[in-house]
Amino acid sequence: MAAAASELLTGWCLFGLALLAILIFCWVYVRKYQSRRESEVISTITAIFALAVALISSALLPVDIFLVSYMKNPNGTFKDWADANVSRQIEDTVLYGYYTLYSIILFCVFLWIPFVYFYYEEKEEDDGNTCSQVKTAFKYTLGFITVCAVLLLIGAFVPLDIPNKKNSTEWEKVKLLFEEFGSSHGLTALSFSISSLTVIGMLAAITYTAYGMSALPLNLIKGTTSAAYERLENTEDIEEVEQHLLRIKSKCRDGRPLSSRDRRTVQQLEERLRTLRRRERHLESIEKSWWTKFCEAIRPLKIVWGVFFIVVALLFTVSLFLSNLDKALHSAGFDSGFIILGTNLTNPLNMLLPVLQTVFPLDYVLITTIVMYFIFTSMAGIRNMGIWFFWIRLYKIRRGKTRPQALLFLCMILLLIVLHTSYMIYSLAPQYVMYGSQKYLVQSNKTIDGQTRNVTTFISKVCDADAPEDQCIVTRTYLFLHKFWFFSAAYYFGNWAFIAVFLIGLIVSCCKGKKSVIEGEVDEDDSDMSDDELSVYYR
Repeated sequence: MAAAASELLTGWCLFGLALLAILIFCWVYVRKYQSRRESEVISTITAIFALAVALISSALLPVDIFLVSYMKNPNGTFKDWADANVSRQIEDTVLYGYYTLYSIILFCVFLWIPFVYFYYEEKEEDDGNTCSQVKTAFKYTLGFITVCAVLLLIGAFVPLDIPNKKNSTEWEKVKLLFEEFGSSHGLTALSFSISSLTVIGMLAAITYTAYGMSALPLNLIKGTTSAAYERLENTEDIEEVEQHLLRIKSKCRDGRPLSSRDRRTVQQLEERLRTLRRRERHLESIEKSWWTKFCEAIRPLKIVWGVFFIVVALLFTVSLFLSNLDKALHSAGFDSGFIILGTNLTNPLNMLLPVLQTVFPLDYVLITTIVMYFIFTSMAGIRNMGIWFFWIRLYKIRRGKTRPQALLFLCMILLLIVLHTSYMIYSLAPQYVMYGSQKYLVQSNKTIDGQTRNVTTFISKVCDADAPEDQCIVTRTYLFLHKFWFFSAAYYFGNWAFIAVFLIGLIVSCCKGKKSVIEGEVDEDDSDMSDDELSVYYR
C-alpha cells in the first residue's frame, strides 16, 4: 500500500505542477488579448477560469495513462501493491476527477459564459438598472439551460445496445467494459452531454485548428511586409484619394449642387480617407516601436520556429491519416463507431509515446506540447479568420484590443477545441491512450532439441484487445471517448475533414503573399471601437 500511495502521489504531484502552469498560462493569454480600454473583471475571470478548466481536463489524460501503466512491471506482471482493491481505488480517483471537471465544463458552457455574455450585451444597450440587466441576461441563458437539460435526459435514457458484426468477439469483450462503465444513468447522461460538446469542438477544430496549422508556420517563415514600405504606399494612396476628392468638389465651386452619384462617391472617398489616415497612425506607431525592432532582430529564430511547426503539422497529419486508414481497413465497422481493436498500421506518434513513457515524464511533456500546439494553432486560425456566424463576422481577435464579449466567445471556442483534443490524441496514438505501456504475460511452448515439449514459459506482450480481461486495465479516458458509437463515427469522418481542410489551408497559405504588418488592425468595415486607438501592444 505504501508503494501504491507513492505512485499515486507522484501522478497527482505531476498533475498539480501542470495545474499551476496552466493557470499562469491562461492568465497571461487572456491578459494579452483583452482590450485595455474595455476590460471587465468578471469577463476576464470567466475567460481565464473556462480556459483553465478545459486545459486541466486535458492534463488529466496523461495522469490517467500514467496511473494504469504504473500498476504493472515492464515484464507484464502486476506490482505487489496493485491488487484489485487498489486498482479500483485509483480508477475511481481518476473517474471522480473527470466527473468534477466535466460537470464544471457543462456549467461554464450552458450557464456561466452565456450569462456573462448576455449581461455585457445588455450593459452596452442599457447603462441603467443592473437588476434589469441581470434578469434579461438570465432570460436568454434559460435557452442554454434547456439545451443542457435535454442533452442530459437523452444521455440518461439513450439505448446503448450496439448492433455489432457477427463473430466480432473482440468487440464484444470491449463492449462488456462499456456496459460495466455505463451502469449509472448519471454517468451516461454526463458522457452524452460532453460528447455532444466534443462534436461541436470537432467542427471548431476543423474550421480553425486545421487552417491555423498551415497559416501559423507559413506566416512565421514568410514574415510581414516592412512598415516603412507600407507607410510609403499608404501615403501615395492618401494623396490619390485627396486629389480625387478635390476633382469632384471642384464641380460645385460655382454654386451648383453635386449630383446624387457624386455625393455617394464623396462619402465613400471620405470614409476611405479616414481609414487610410488611421492606417498611417498605426504604421507610424509600429515603425517607431521597440517591439518591431526586436521582431526584426529575431527574424531568423521565427523562420526556425516556422519550419519546426510545419514539420510538426505534417507529422500530425501523416499520423492522423495512417490512424484513420487503419480504422477504415481493420476496425469493427461503422456500427461500432470505427473502434480499432489493436494497431495494424502504426504511425510515428503511436510508436514514439510508449517509448517516451519509459523515461518519466517525457510522454507527459509530449502530450502537453501537443495540447499547447493545438491551442496556438487554433488561436492563429481564429485570429486570421475572426469569429463568424455563417457569413456574418461577429468579432475580431487582436492583441490588447479584444472586447469582453469577443473574449468570452474566444474562450468558449478554445474550450470546445481542447475538449476535442483528447480524441485527437487518441486518433494519433490509439494503443497508448487505451493501455499506456502495459504488457501482459502469455504462455508459450518451448522447443528443446528440435522437439516441442510441454515446458511452461511466459513471454510479455503489449496489451491489446486480445488480452485477458483481468490482465490489462483500460483507461477511463478511453471509455469516456467511446461510450456512444455514433459519436465515434462522427469523429472518424471529422478526422478526414480535418486532413482535407489542413491540405487546402496549406495550399492557400503558400499562395498568399506576406501579411501586412498591421493585418486586421484597421479595416474599412470595422465597427470595433478599439480601432480608434493605437494598439498599446506596439507602444
